[in-house]
Amino acid sequence: MSWTADGYVVRIFCVSMYALLKLAQTLIISAFLQATVTMNNFQMYRHIQNPGWTLGWAWAKKEVIWSMVGAQTTEQGDCSKFKGNVPHCCKKTPTVVDLLPNVPYNQQFSNCCKGGVVGAWGQDPSSAVSQFQVSVGLAGTTNKTVKLPKNFTLLGPGPGYTCGPAKIVPSTVFLTTDKRRKTQALMTWNVTCTYSQFLARKHPSCCVSFSSFYNDTITPCPSCACGCENKRSCVKADSKILTKKGVNTPRKDNAPLLQCTHHMCPVRVHWHVKVNYKEYWRVKIAITNFNYRMNHTLWTLAVQHPNLNNVTQVFSFDYKSVAPYGSINDTGMFFGTKFYNDLLMEAGPSGNVQSEVLLQKDQKTFTFKQGWAFPRKVYFNGDECMLPPPDSYPFLPNSARGNFASLSTLSLTILLLLFVSIW
Repeated sequence: MSWTADGYVVRIFCVSMYALLKLAQTLIISAFLQATVTMNNFQMYRHIQNPGWTLGWAWAKKEVIWSMVGAQTTEQGDCSKFKGNVPHCCKKTPTVVDLLPNVPYNQQFSNCCKGGVVGAWGQDPSSAVSQFQVSVGLAGTTNKTVKLPKNFTLLGPGPGYTCGPAKIVPSTVFLTTDKRRKTQALMTWNVTCTYSQFLARKHPSCCVSFSSFYNDTITPCPSCACGCENKRSCVKADSKILTKKGVNTPRKDNAPLLQCTHHMCPVRVHWHVKVNYKEYWRVKIAITNFNYRMNHTLWTLAVQHPNLNNVTQVFSFDYKSVAPYGSINDTGMFFGTKFYNDLLMEAGPSGNVQSEVLLQKDQKTFTFKQGWAFPRKVYFNGDECMLPPPDSYPFLPNSARGNFASLSTLSLTILLLLFVSIW
């Protein structure tokens, strides 16, 4: 988050395995301190989805927020000591949220008003930013009197982020509109917030199932892969409860309403090895939502597989290689095509997205043996999914030979035998 313009700026960096979430505040002397707060999400495949981010901190002194543009605090607090003009927020620990789309123009700011949704950097850098402006009073007017806020918190949208203390860094420099003069902020500081999936939840939020054309066995998600705490409150797919009005409305505590399954996961990813060609092979990926109270905006799917270094075509998803390093390029990110399937709807007939992927073979490494055709790791929206145990993967039948050339050999043998029998 970055606070700029005629006020003071604080920068906060939120880091995960492939991620960086940046906040900045810049302080400039005035009767009150006006700041532009910019939040950049540098996480490659984890975004902040609906209902959006929530940012909080504790003032070091008796600061108040006089006004905000592009965001708002959730509570005003006790402003009874102010007469006439009343501040926007007088709380010692303000909690800030983004504004919703289509707010009046005079309340908007650049890159604001998206309901707190911030895209993943690897998916679309232009959507991985959120901004708002804030005017702060009673904060001081010099770098000695201005004190850094403390106890920063970030929800994105739920728990999982842990923020460290603010650290002063070199002041931000601004360029005037005519680009002939530079001005400098009074102060700039950074705060680092790290994300942990283990802090966010006790169990995984997704699971993976496998199938293949060479084996009739479907390897399902492990039982209770995402915990079975919601087993008592789950709903069967044909339940009459689903016809009631408001069943899909999210709750304030984000409690899910899951479809009853053996795995009890909100999301399942299915990987199907579909076709084998001479120089290529084809995979079908299907993502299914089992939560009746949540849809997934700007969803992402990261997959680790050795053959992702040679993706020929992705038919219905967009695709980007993630962090290729030297000869190691085994991780890729799939995400929805804008205005087509970038929204994974809630559980039901429309609660799934799917695509096929065509990959070129490397004859030195390609094989269907020992589960090689299935991914090593899968992440949905930045959280790792639970895979089935390796010994349950669809196995290659004993009669199969390498590249399945035995079928043509058998046909030729039958023809020769037929020819001999005629003679």
